[in-house]
Amino acid sequence: MINRTRILRSWLVLSFVAFAAGCGPGMAPAGVQLVVRRPPPMRAEVVGVAPAPRYVWVPGHHAWQGGDFVWVSGAWMLPPEQQYRRWEPGHWVAVRGGWYWVDGRWR
Repeated sequence: MINRTRILRSWLVLSFVAFAAGCGPGMAPAGVQLVVRRPPPMRAEVVGVAPAPRYVWVPGHHAWQGGDFVWVSGAWMLPPEQQYRRWEPGHWVAVRGGWYWVDGRWR
């Protein structure tokens, strides 16, 4: 009886470890640049009044250029087509070995 309990307990522990390892952060998608350093925190920006109706504020972000992070300021932008009304901001994603950027898009 002890051996059976020990085997069952070992199997449960190994299953949990395997499951936990598989649920960790993955790798960057093929074709994207992996940055080893963590991106800096977002900056606070002063958002003025829209220049005209339909303009949407696209917030600034840190981009990776020339081996370092640079700040790209936010701006008021006109959606490319009438059906787009909202900007989904880009963001940095943490994966094994670093970070990669996902571009923002119109929705």
